[in-house]
Amino acid sequence: MPDVTYFKPAGVRMQDLTQSVLTMDEFEAVRLKDLLSLPQEECAKKMNISQPTFHRLVIQARKKLADAIVNGRAIKIEGGNYKMVQPRGMRRGIGQGRGRGRMGGFGAGPAGTCVCPKCGHREPKIIGQPCLSKNCPKCGAPMTRGE
Repeated sequence: MPDVTYFKPAGVRMQDLTQSVLTMDEFEAVRLKDLLSLPQEECAKKMNISQPTFHRLVIQARKKLADAIVNGRAIKIEGGNYKMVQPRGMRRGIGQGRGRGRMGGFGAGPAGTCVCPKCGHREPKIIGQPCLSKNCPKCGAPMTRGE
């Protein structure tokens, strides 16, 4: 799941915006292909769909993203045809509840650090809880994602 599911142009009031809805499967297709630069065949396999279906998802997602950027629309990520699965290691109980990360390693995954942009306070990110949903315990400002 993405940490943030809504993006809007700066300086435009929410009530004045139209939005482009990016489905979770479109989001995952763009993440795999454009962010991780995986080959299309591998992306389709990871998503458990055919290559033509994967290609259609990427094209739809890119068109929605381009429309939002060019025409100043908000981007909302929700819905679609998807199924969340646990990492392989967690399904089998390997590693005391810790699964292997993407690409087979033991990466930090969605963990990391939440940082207060106002006072600099840092604290570990809680998996499944976006940093933006937390306020700094020192100054009360909304936290942001760090390294």
